[in-house]
Amino acid sequence: MGTLAPERILRALAALWVSQGQEGQTEGAHGVLRACSMTLVVVSEAGDDAAALGEIIAALMPEHPARTILIRLSGAGGAALEDRVYAQCWMPFGQRRQICCEQVEITASDAALVDVPPVVLPLAVADLPLILWCRSPRVFAMKEFDALAEMAHKVVLDSADLPDAAAALARLNEGAARGWMLGDLAWTRLTRWREMLSQLFENRELLAAVGNVRQVKVEYPGSSPTVSSVYMGAWVVDCLQAAGAAAHLKLAPGEWTGSGTAPLVLRVLLEGEGVSAELARWQDRMVTTVNGLAQCANLPLVTEYSLVREELAIVRRDPVFDKTLASAARVAYANER
Repeated sequence: MGTLAPERILRALAALWVSQGQEGQTEGAHGVLRACSMTLVVVSEAGDDAAALGEIIAALMPEHPARTILIRLSGAGGAALEDRVYAQCWMPFGQRRQICCEQVEITASDAALVDVPPVVLPLAVADLPLILWCRSPRVFAMKEFDALAEMAHKVVLDSADLPDAAAALARLNEGAARGWMLGDLAWTRLTRWREMLSQLFENRELLAAVGNVRQVKVEYPGSSPTVSSVYMGAWVVDCLQAAGAAAHLKLAPGEWTGSGTAPLVLRVLLEGEGVSAELARWQDRMVTTVNGLAQCANLPLVTEYSLVREELAIVRRDPVFDKTLASAARVAYANER
C-alpha cells in the first residue's frame, strides 16, 4: 500500500518478459512474440465481475493488442494503492508460438484516484495511442476523472449507464469542448439503426419526399428519455435539416409494447406529406414500416465486447458523432425545461 512507483512497475514488466522468454525457450516451444498497438487504460469498480471483464479484455487482445492498465476503484477509504503485473497470452490457430501482451492491475481507493495519473502516464507505451475505457459511471462523474481523460487519446464510456440523460450529455459535451475525443457505446449501439434508416431512403419515392418530413417522434422505454433516444432524435433531425427538411423533434414514453412480452427498446417515426417511415425494436426484433408496409428482421443485441472492439478501431474523430453530441445536449437541455 501507499504511493506506487512507476519505475518499480516497469522493472516488474521487464522481469515478466525475461520470464516469458525463458519459458518460450523450453523444449518444444517456439518462442514468445510481444504485441502492442496501444495502451488501454480500463477504469472499473472493484465490485465488477472480474472474470467477465477479464474475458472481454482477453477477447480484445488478438485484434487490438495493448499494454492494459486495469484500475479498480475500491470506494471510500484511505489513499491506498496496490498493483500486480502479469501477461495475457494466446496462441493463434495453427501456430505454436504464443503472442503475449502485458497487463498491470492497480487497485485504488477513491481518495487515491488523484494519484493514479502520475503512475499511469510513465507506463504508457511511447508513440502509441492511449485509450481510456471508463466502465464506472460513478467515476466518470468525479472531478478526479478529468486528469485521466486529459492524457488520453480517446475516452470510451457507456452513457447508457448514467442515470440522468441530460446530465450525461452535458458532461460529455463539456468534455468534447475541452478537446476530449469521445467514444460513447450508447451511440455505437445505434450504428445498425442508422444504417437501416438510411437504407430506407435508398427508395427513390421516399427520397424524393424526404423534404416533406415535418415531425420526428422518438419513443423510449420508461418515464424519461434515454441517452440513445436523444442521440437518435438529434441525428435524424440533423440529417433532415441537411436534406432541406424542417422537422420538429418529439421525445415521448413508449405508448405500446408490441407483440408478445419483449420490451420496447426504441421507436422512431418520421412523418410528413407523402411520407411515413418507422423503425421499432423489441429486444432482438426490428420492425420497419414504410407507408404502411411492414417488414420484420432479427437484430441481435450487441455485446459490450463488440461495442468496445468497434470503438478501439476508430482512432480519428467522428465528425458525425461530434455534431450529434452537441445537438443531443441542446435537445436534452430543452426537454428538461
